[in-house]
Amino acid sequence: MDSLSHITVSGMVKALQINLMRLIFSSGLLFCLPLQAQQSITYSITDNPTEALIVELMKLGFERSPHTETLQFTAKRLNINEARKIQMLHDGQLDVIWTGTTADYEHSLYPIRIPILKGMLGHRIFIIRTGEQQRFSQISSFAQLQQIPLGQGKFWGDTKVLKNARMTVVDPVKYESLFHMLEGGRFDFFPRALHEPWSEVSSRQELNLTVEQKHLLIYPFALYFFVAKDNQVLGLQLYQGLMNAIEDGSYDALFYNHPVIKETLSRSALGQRMVHRLANPNMSPDTPVNDARLWLDIDNL
Repeated sequence: MDSLSHITVSGMVKALQINLMRLIFSSGLLFCLPLQAQQSITYSITDNPTEALIVELMKLGFERSPHTETLQFTAKRLNINEARKIQMLHDGQLDVIWTGTTADYEHSLYPIRIPILKGMLGHRIFIIRTGEQQRFSQISSFAQLQQIPLGQGKFWGDTKVLKNARMTVVDPVKYESLFHMLEGGRFDFFPRALHEPWSEVSSRQELNLTVEQKHLLIYPFALYFFVAKDNQVLGLQLYQGLMNAIEDGSYDALFYNHPVIKETLSRSALGQRMVHRLANPNMSPDTPVNDARLWLDIDNL
């Protein structure tokens, strides 16, 4: 082949390559190429075993969602408060966070309205001082319980629920102060979510505290996944995946068979407790309270 023919053929090849790339971009075929098919999802996590379960549920949701990409999950181990997480979500440093919902969060962020732990945050048993179980065993009505001072964090969503129920609430700012104030007699019980009290008591063995055995408060309280307001496509993807997992039973299979939940339900002995149901006026009217599949049902465990 002479040099002129070589140049002509080479030019034709280049022209074909250019035309092929134009066709790919104009037709959307680029999105079918393997090198483009990857979706990265970044989140923040601590060493809390319950958060490990939440991450598993999040991954299940994305895996059950309608997607063609390869999912890549990136965990950032950060011990930061909710305000910082929300800022990182706004800044694009995180793609998904989870927190107890509030009206402000649902307005400024995009909520995935499926209670991650089936509303378990709104199922509360008490930490009390060692030796006072008999006192609580003698309480036979909510009216009696209302008269006994309890402790709760000043800015927690639960505090508004308990005050709205006309309970006697002592509300310091610092979380750690609550345990010392309880032991010191500043109040007489500290309501905690089902999965919380045993580890909190065992990690503070120097304090004279134990878990109360008779009573259970229940009120609607949801822990949601949130994404940024301008990332609704990701939020819809996670919502659809979680709903698919709920419908096919894989969500409940993961949730109820997880060691954290199995141990929590076993130790809580919910069927033996006196239940006090409270309203939560702070929940959004969009909360899916009537979808029984999404909430813990203590009568059918």
